[in-house]
Amino acid sequence: MFTNVEHIGIAVRNLAVSNELFTRLFNQLPYRQEEVESEGVVTSFFKINETKVELLEATRPDCPIAGFIEKRGEGVHHIAFEVDDIEAEMARLREEGFRLLSEVPKRGADNKWVCFLHPKDTQGVLIELCQEIRP
Repeated sequence: MFTNVEHIGIAVRNLAVSNELFTRLFNQLPYRQEEVESEGVVTSFFKINETKVELLEATRPDCPIAGFIEKRGEGVHHIAFEVDDIEAEMARLREEGFRLLSEVPKRGADNKWVCFLHPKDTQGVLIELCQEIRP
């Protein structure tokens, strides 16, 4: 079950420049910055009440963020929704005919399991499912 908009992902060319811009915009520093090597990105997160903004910079030219920026430029890349049980939600969405971009959840940034839906099945919007990694 979808429970919340978890974050909005924004593809950026230069994380340091974007961090400075969003720090001024939100009047706060990012609360977390980390590299997700498997996805070829470095991210930083800002939190506004219960919603987060994730900035993503490519660390290699063959990663999805680099491809996105090459085609579309900087901007909103995806919308992430928190789910109670990512594996159950993935199975339900498969049954509904949605294509998933991975067969099993992947470890993502900010201590989350993640899976993306193919944007061709969601009217061009890249949707990410997120579930907190529990010990």
